[in-house]
Amino acid sequence: MASLTHDRMGLSQDQRDALERELAPLTLLQDVVRWGFSDTPPRDVTEVVVQDEFTHDVVVPWKDGSYLVFDTT
Repeated sequence: MASLTHDRMGLSQDQRDALERELAPLTLLQDVVRWGFSDTPPRDVTEVVVQDEFTHDVVVPWKDGSYLVFDTT
């Protein structure tokens, strides 16, 4: 699930690499939710955008007012 395919923040390569390592273990939506709640303060899913009956984008707050969007099927 976790793959940094679109970087709209302009992260440095080091930042991208660190984020990819952090997200790599997240293979299920359940993993994303647990990852968010394990942080301090906890991060909850902000929004779920339904693309079609099988695909949903899951939006989670990240840092400095930015968000991560996970494409789930």
